[in-house]
Amino acid sequence: MSCIVRREEEKIRPLSDETLKKEYMVRVLGLLSEHSGEPAPVASVYLKELGEEMLGATPSFREINKGYNRLMLLTEPDLREKIAAAKDPLSAAMRYARVGNYIDFGAMENVDKEVLEGLLDRALEEELDPGTYAAFLADLEKAERLVYLTDNCGEIVADKLLIEELKRRYPGLSITAVVRGAETINDATLIDAEEVGLTDVVPVMGSGVALPGTYLPFLSGEARDALTGADVIIAKGQGNFETLHECGLNIYYLFLCKCELFTRRFGMKQYAGIFANERRILL
Repeated sequence: MSCIVRREEEKIRPLSDETLKKEYMVRVLGLLSEHSGEPAPVASVYLKELGEEMLGATPSFREINKGYNRLMLLTEPDLREKIAAAKDPLSAAMRYARVGNYIDFGAMENVDKEVLEGLLDRALEEELDPGTYAAFLADLEKAERLVYLTDNCGEIVADKLLIEELKRRYPGLSITAVVRGAETINDATLIDAEEVGLTDVVPVMGSGVALPGTYLPFLSGEARDALTGADVIIAKGQGNFETLHECGLNIYYLFLCKCELFTRRFGMKQYAGIFANERRILL
């Protein structure tokens, strides 16, 4: 909540109308109080409506999304080559997909391309949790349906490489990818999935809502049925963790700890990688 309040205050700080700024922050606090029982990413839905009502249209991230999609597409041949050369290509693909989660304008004040390049260079040095990975492989051996919940633009290129590796290793596995239902911050939508070629690899559906997470009560019927009918779910990003944790589905979370809340919650340093299962996680 404090993070949301800080970001909303920073958004209006340049405005000169102090009365408007005060009224806006009072209403922000009221919305957070009214919806305090819901996961933090859900607040973005109400705050976007409030912002458009009081401040005008929300700035679009479309050009930023296109830029990071292009950037990651340029790295795709190199990543694909390194994945193919790895002793365990699936594990390598998962680690690159996890590092791609750095491209997050919702959790990060600044997304630095040099930091991203460094994280990609070191991705294979940070192992996946062995116990969780063993459980993941065991689940995949008997799974029929997998749903892959994407997160951010650019990152979705690394997701595509991981999905391709999953298809190679488990040819009988039915895989569906889910993107955001409409633009929200720099999260990937169907437009991004098409731009990076993910729609050529697997069926892709929207979540039905412009929400930087996957909140079951807000999903379209199609997306909710896909999740509840999946044997295995891969959920990318902090927002998906915040909105899905304790839902009871067989979810494997894959993301970087980017903000203080998550580094404290998991006892990890900033940009450390998380790979955890919903049914086994202990916080």
